[in-house]
Amino acid sequence: MSLNGLVTSPSGTHAAIRRHDWSWVGAVSDAPRAIAEVERLDPSPRWAVWSASDLRPLLDLGTAPRRVWDCAEVHRLRRGGVDASVQTLWCDRSGLPVSDAPVAPRSDLFDFEENADRAEPESLTTPAGYLRGDALDGSWQTQGLPNDTTRLLTWAHALLEVAEHQQAALAREQGQGSGSASRALATAASESAAALLCLELERAGLPVDRERLVELITNSAGPRPTSLEEELASRAERDAVVLRHLPGRESTDLRNPAQVRALLLAAGIEVRDTRKWTLESFREAHPVVPALLAWRTRERIATTYGWRWLDAHVGPDDRLRGRWAASDGAAGRMTAENGLHNLPAALRPAVRAAAGHRFVRADLGQIEPRVLAAVSGDRALAQATAFPDLYAPVASRLGVDRSVAKVAVLAAMYGQRSGTAGEALAGLRRAYPVAMALLEDAAERGARGEPVRTFGGRLVRTARPGEEGAIVAPPVAAGRGRFARNAVIQGSAAELFKAWAATIRATTGDLGAEIVLCLHDEVLVHVPVEAASECAARVDAALADAARRWLGSEDVRFVADVSVIERWSEAKA
Repeated sequence: MSLNGLVTSPSGTHAAIRRHDWSWVGAVSDAPRAIAEVERLDPSPRWAVWSASDLRPLLDLGTAPRRVWDCAEVHRLRRGGVDASVQTLWCDRSGLPVSDAPVAPRSDLFDFEENADRAEPESLTTPAGYLRGDALDGSWQTQGLPNDTTRLLTWAHALLEVAEHQQAALAREQGQGSGSASRALATAASESAAALLCLELERAGLPVDRERLVELITNSAGPRPTSLEEELASRAERDAVVLRHLPGRESTDLRNPAQVRALLLAAGIEVRDTRKWTLESFREAHPVVPALLAWRTRERIATTYGWRWLDAHVGPDDRLRGRWAASDGAAGRMTAENGLHNLPAALRPAVRAAAGHRFVRADLGQIEPRVLAAVSGDRALAQATAFPDLYAPVASRLGVDRSVAKVAVLAAMYGQRSGTAGEALAGLRRAYPVAMALLEDAAERGARGEPVRTFGGRLVRTARPGEEGAIVAPPVAAGRGRFARNAVIQGSAAELFKAWAATIRATTGDLGAEIVLCLHDEVLVHVPVEAASECAARVDAALADAARRWLGSEDVRFVADVSVIERWSEAKA
């Protein structure tokens, strides 16, 4: 995998480029034009960048590289966690301790002279080999622009050194020349693609129907308040709908779990906590319970997704926007801010495609057990994935009802051992020994505080650095074990999902399509109405293509529910 180095000025206008074969080395004042020219000569270049977030200025200018190698995301893949600063990347490449590294100058009263890195004026590195502090905030590289681009080019050379070190390290760590090494490199490429997609998701935003959104917020939070008194009055009205069921308890603070428990006890209902799933089992016991559950939904919208949220995060173009991250720092799932990843179901009717457009919505089906079959190499479980409903052949093999088989398989991945699931575990071990052995091995490693790796090679830490192997209380060890057994599956599923999303992005762009939401195992693609059917077919085909490349075979079947809809709420639950 050949890489070109690319760094830009904060404005995005100036760029330094170093081709992988040194056939083109230089700095330019028209970055978009230079990138387009290189991509014209080489139809499939991969650009190394410190972080895809550095490309925001280029996107503002209306351009961006097609494919990138995001050094920050690759570092998170190899090392685990979220710390992937430029200095950290350089220390990893140079074998230097991060603890002694210079930091970017703060230019305040506490930026003492004794903390200066004392690098020579034209040197990127300090005598100790670290990147100089003023290079970390970009000030060193941009001195002399636009006339002198020497330092910007030096910065591009350093970037490419880091990227090439990462490539070699991935191959070495996963086994030189082995299938796992090529898989790790492919995972690094798809993680980088996801980072670039995150920038595009931020820019595109999620289309909403503002009028419908206002209506839904009003239904839950009341009319837009014009004063604190009106806001408090709406709050009291929401509370009164619950408290009227128990006269004499009107002073109860519904936002206080202890007082809510006392309220329920007055109705003859004793609960250990006030979580939604706890209260659901008492829904028929007293009218106050369904009223309380409905209150929780309205209260969440009023306090988190109400008028302030609408004003802050839905733009004048009726798009909901927030920052996206390609990795959550744990098992590697994509995350987003401002409600894009946890929008209440009650507000989904307001998510509507723009005029003349539709959503192609696709959701992976039974993804975790299918991923378990893939990453474990359990041939018997892989055979079960040939069926649209994987749990049916599993139930037949175990001699139990489908519902029991489903609970047992999911419980095996989440570490549950009691009840119906626990009883079926013995049967799972006999029927699918290879898959169950992978989960047990991950759990044992996690219980010892050892890191585990996903199918694509992501390092997932189960203990803080320095605490690996430390003796801990049994409940802590058990919790680490449960986390580890699930992380190797969820993390691997996240890798497949990102490979799928990257493939969708690459194969539907000519239709005028843009991905506007990636939610765990679900994707929303915004596309002109006349191209919606073709886009849906390509989204479905992209899954088979991405899964084949991710797994390296077609032994495991992955399925997705794909539909063309106008509003997100039209999708099947």
